[in-house]
Amino acid sequence: MTTFTTPILDVTAANGVTYAYRRFGVTGTGRSPLLFLQHFRGTLDNWDPLLVDALAEGREVILLDNTGVGRSSGQVPVTVTQMARDAIAFLDALEIERADLLGFSLGGMVAQELALLRPRAVRRIVLAGTGPRGGKQMHGWALDIERAANRADGGIEELLHIFFGITETSRSLGKEYAQRVFSRTEHPDRPNGSEVARAQYDAIVEWGIPDPARLARLAGITQPTLVAAGDNDPMIPTVNSQLLADHLPDARLRIFSDAGHGFLFQYPRQFAALVQEFLDAPAR
Repeated sequence: MTTFTTPILDVTAANGVTYAYRRFGVTGTGRSPLLFLQHFRGTLDNWDPLLVDALAEGREVILLDNTGVGRSSGQVPVTVTQMARDAIAFLDALEIERADLLGFSLGGMVAQELALLRPRAVRRIVLAGTGPRGGKQMHGWALDIERAANRADGGIEELLHIFFGITETSRSLGKEYAQRVFSRTEHPDRPNGSEVARAQYDAIVEWGIPDPARLARLAGITQPTLVAAGDNDPMIPTVNSQLLADHLPDARLRIFSDAGHGFLFQYPRQFAALVQEFLDAPAR
């Protein structure tokens, strides 16, 4: 099975939410499953198949539509903390006692909170294009980014503006990503509406209220953590990845050059190799 051919499954958790998800990859290896936590307005279909399929070659992967997103039931929470509690309810419904996490953007915020709320359920963490609670320049987006991200009829130009750099190389790789994710013909997810965007943006803004004291919370995330970002991220400024690396007890940092918020989709093979190496590395 691949990202394109795996059907959407569902499971009803104890909180009454029916979660939509895809689950595939290599099992029986003794490796923890890798849970993917998605970005603002993203669904199961927005993950880059090159990235996900590369990681699925060595482990089981699980792509999640959290509460109210895509084909999952319920109403999207307006706080990151509740999103994390909902993701925990999903793991409990699948009877997964321990997992690795890959959180991108908003999903990276959820991953941090999940690790703080249920530390024994998390083995290792990958934080991509995200920032800590109370970080720098995160209290809402610049006006051009906010408008592009919230456009109901947004297309390729909005995608390139938000996720990719201004150079021709970055934009060209961004167009290749768009061709990959928009070529799905089987088992499509349901696109998110404006109500999802409003709730998720409220959660992001609340998370980003300036408060340096909140950085102390990161001491509670003791799991090995890979922090990665593009070198010019206009959505969640790259300085926040440095803050994560500086305050997490066991973190390593990788910055991708000539890349913006969607660096992991600009360099899917390179990022997959980095994640594989990190997840499979022996404990230090």
